[in-house]
Amino acid sequence: MSFTSHMDTALAEARAAALRGEVPVGAVVVSPGGEVIARAGNRTRELNDPTAHAEILAIRAACAALGSERLTGHDLYVSLEPCPMCAAAISFARIRRLYYGAADPKSGGTAHGARVFAHPQCHHVPEVYDGIGAAEAERLLKAFFDQKR
Repeated sequence: MSFTSHMDTALAEARAAALRGEVPVGAVVVSPGGEVIARAGNRTRELNDPTAHAEILAIRAACAALGSERLTGHDLYVSLEPCPMCAAAISFARIRRLYYGAADPKSGGTAHGARVFAHPQCHHVPEVYDGIGAAEAERLLKAFFDQKR
């Protein structure tokens, strides 16, 4: 089976989030066979829920669709480096691979900040691939925050 990136789908979710006035972050859960199981964009403002990050919403939807609290063998594509909360959820869900676009030196939780996967308390560490679609993800974020200032 050849590799197919689903970052374009995550970026589409990020663009949709921006149109809703949300920070433009999108996430996609992909099955071991390459099928998109769930997709989401940030909805923290819309839902008045600080946990409604794209990753959390996509993981919740995928778990509901599969009837399981674990997503063993599944991959997650996210347009921005996950925060510590999302990184913990990724670990708890047993995501196989995490692919993300833009780095987040201010609030990231994988390569920056808390580095959740590096802690001995972290029971599952996914394979992590960064920088995929980073330029477009960074452009979306910069444009969004430029409009807010």
